[in-house]
Amino acid sequence: MVYSVSCTTRAPRGEEVDGEDYCFLSESSFQARVAAGDFLEHASVHGHRYGTLRSTVENALREGHSVLMDIDVQGAGQIREALYAASLDDPIASHWVDIFIGPPNGAALRERLERRGEDAPQVIEERLKNADAEMARSGEFRYMVINDDLDKAFLRLRDIVLSEAGGKT
Repeated sequence: MVYSVSCTTRAPRGEEVDGEDYCFLSESSFQARVAAGDFLEHASVHGHRYGTLRSTVENALREGHSVLMDIDVQGAGQIREALYAASLDDPIASHWVDIFIGPPNGAALRERLERRGEDAPQVIEERLKNADAEMARSGEFRYMVINDDLDKAFLRLRDIVLSEAGGKT
């Protein structure tokens, strides 16, 4: 399994490395890639743009890898809509499994964001507001994992992935 590095217009945080944590793009570069149809999905989240390059996913699938994407509900919805119209031989359509990973509750999410220490209080409030809207869409996903205990959440996620891959990733 390989991780798909997303593109974003936000600035790097802490020790994030371009090309490893995210591909950091200017707004104009991001928009040009949208116009060129390069993104499998893209969305505006917390005031910044994020997207997954179609080529990254398709290349990994051609090489026989499963692809892990960390995307928001907007992006997952875009992929679902595109896959409804896709042909049966579309490599993404035949491999797509969506899993919503959520916090146990708003208080736990607030604590995690505050403990991270990277966001101003108004940014945390905006993220919490957005999280409520995202949680409201969790029913759109085939699976849901509540991350109340990291080890248990990991095991549940692993079990889903192995089950969907027929034991092979």
